[in-house]
Amino acid sequence: MDRLARIHARLNPLRIKLLQHSIYAQLNGINELRTFMAHHIFAVWDFMSLLKELQRQLCAVEVPWLPPSNSLGCRLVNEIVLGEESDENNRGGYDSHFELYRKAMQKCGAETQSVDDFIDRLRAGDSLQDVLQSGIVPLAARGFVEHTFAVIETGDLCTIAATFLFGREHLLPDLFQQIVDRINENMSEELDEFLYYLHRHIELDRDEHGPMAENLMASICGSDDSKWQKAEDAAIEALRKRNALWDGVLDFLDKPKQ
Repeated sequence: MDRLARIHARLNPLRIKLLQHSIYAQLNGINELRTFMAHHIFAVWDFMSLLKELQRQLCAVEVPWLPPSNSLGCRLVNEIVLGEESDENNRGGYDSHFELYRKAMQKCGAETQSVDDFIDRLRAGDSLQDVLQSGIVPLAARGFVEHTFAVIETGDLCTIAATFLFGREHLLPDLFQQIVDRINENMSEELDEFLYYLHRHIELDRDEHGPMAENLMASICGSDDSKWQKAEDAAIEALRKRNALWDGVLDFLDKPKQ
């Protein structure tokens, strides 16, 4: 069994736990989906920060330009960035997946003020930590984002790539399919933008970005056992944090409405 296969085998119980999470049964109405989206949009946002850190480390993004040291990794990351930061939308144009998600929230009436204020404050130069502590971000989402940035701040390429591969690209198609399966025909008109986002992510990650991220992981870790151990540890923690996010959203959904 190769190293990637061993990590997948180690993660399988955590993946099963996530796929069987109680949150999916709660996503049975438009209001519940709106609440879910208002939390999950922050995970959509911090995904891009994780990816851009990979691009920063593996690709030539500084001036004066210098050749990248890992040409395969550079190519793979740039290909993924192209699809995630400027993907085809369903109007004949291009959007980042974050923008696709936010437009889907608007279409179905989900609350976007929190994420809009979050982005506005970051644009204005406020530190991420200050904005996270301000109360703008829902508590469960804040913990998830804080973990993502703790990974980024390690600066360790194996840890960052493993969090990206195992905690995002390989995981999300199956998780998103669970959500697609809960959306019934009566909600399809309000959620057509959301369904487009989910189907697009499932398609890209399963067929293209997932395999690319595996090749990226192999190019970074090579035959170094210590790097692969870092990757495994990071992957396990990424799935645990996803489970904690789902737990937090479920707790929010279960709170009595005032």
